[in-house]
Amino acid sequence: MNTDFQPLTGRMRISGYASLFGKTDLGGDIVRRGAFAASLLSLKNGQIPMLFAHETKQPIGVWHRIFEDATGLFVAGDIYLGDTRADRTARLIRSGALSGLSIGYRTIRSRPVSGGRELIELDLWEVSIVAFPMLRRARITQIDDLHPLDHLDQDLSTSHRRIM
Repeated sequence: MNTDFQPLTGRMRISGYASLFGKTDLGGDIVRRGAFAASLLSLKNGQIPMLFAHETKQPIGVWHRIFEDATGLFVAGDIYLGDTRADRTARLIRSGALSGLSIGYRTIRSRPVSGGRELIELDLWEVSIVAFPMLRRARITQIDDLHPLDHLDQDLSTSHRRIM
């Protein structure tokens, strides 16, 4: 039996809700619809970093599709495989052991509410894959098959998808 670590290649696409509107997180904060609108309009190239556990020194991918809908902040992106952190994260996601999403942001406008804050306007910095999200329902909802890196511009709709 070969127990050597075999690095993955290519990328793995994932998507889900990084934030849900009107839901109270473990810190008592509630994000309101429209809180990300201005920040999303100002994004350079329409992308933000994909991190593991808010670790800014080693991004593992990029979120290339980010938008608000009636439910919350939806994100879709690619984990770029080939290094230990990204490969381990991808394996944990695929196994179902890791499924949380968490937002990194700066508060622009908020108001106090009982036990927390109502977040009215946020400057979105990053979205992380985490084991225990502050908003328990912020989760990866879709995992796509692995894709080679030479087809980065391929339409998202052509991939095979697995819903968690």
